[in-house]
Amino acid sequence: MDQFIQQHAIITEIPVAWGEMDALNHVNNVVYFRYFETARIDFFSQINMMADLKETAVGPVLSETHARYKRPVTFPDTLLVSVNISDVKEDRFIMHYRIFSKAQQAVTTTGTANVVMFNFKTGQKAKLTPELLAALEQHKVAE
Repeated sequence: MDQFIQQHAIITEIPVAWGEMDALNHVNNVVYFRYFETARIDFFSQINMMADLKETAVGPVLSETHARYKRPVTFPDTLLVSVNISDVKEDRFIMHYRIFSKAQQAVTTTGTANVVMFNFKTGQKAKLTPELLAALEQHKVAE
């Protein structure tokens, strides 16, 4: 766990809720996308993207998302969800998620999201600001 924490600058801790398990007694597949969403919003808040959205009406939308399930997760557990960035372009980037189970001491799930910047006033794609580009570069992984 310590190695996982040292490898990632931004980690969101999420407790597994009993109600997130399905009839097969493991966390339902759709819940992982909620975990990704929680980590994504936490990441965006930490790099001030959410504050920028309120001021400029320019913010992130998902164009694609993916999950790979490596190990089942069950209640009780606490998960650490990391976010890294790659493929930064002028109007988009890719987020990479890794979910680490404290109970299993292992990565259980990985995922990605293609994020496109969007101007909610005009309904058009938008460019990343220089400030957001710099913040994303700080969390970039090798492509």
